[in-house]
Amino acid sequence: MTVRTVLRMGEPLLLEKALPIVAFDTPELHALIEDMQDTMQAMDGAGIAAPQIGVSLQVVIFGVGQNPRYPDAEQVPYTVLINPTLTPVGDEIEEGWEGCLSVPGMRGLVPRYERLHYAGFDQFGNTIDRLVSGFHARVVQHECDHLNGILYPMRIADLSQFGYTDIIFPGQDIPDD
Repeated sequence: MTVRTVLRMGEPLLLEKALPIVAFDTPELHALIEDMQDTMQAMDGAGIAAPQIGVSLQVVIFGVGQNPRYPDAEQVPYTVLINPTLTPVGDEIEEGWEGCLSVPGMRGLVPRYERLHYAGFDQFGNTIDRLVSGFHARVVQHECDHLNGILYPMRIADLSQFGYTDIIFPGQDIPDD
């Protein structure tokens, strides 16, 4: 359908808590998801949340197959996740480098739960219920943070580990998330 403009850090809508979806399998919801897919694909992203394209609804999509931006990342199945709930499994925290389409040109070392249970619905109202770990858990946490008005820099414990990608990783071609 349409590649939408991605809002950048500083836009007030990115700091709001998104509203839940109340009607599934509607033309409006399918159009939103298609726009999100087109936008994520055009930017080679691992995921995107509806608030990032200016829609304050609890919808995220994510998935990583063979992605040039994540050559070493484990594959994450393409998922449409609506009205998600996240529950950490255990206390193990892992730090990893993250970027964001809404924070272009920057990376930060972000602590996230290593293992996670998440649940929600797909666009048709079917239940999703998964136990995940590693990169999959990181991607879900990052995208779902957007639904609560949280951008990854807000989670960085040590701001000396946050900066412009070309400075932190000189000579490496690491695109924005």
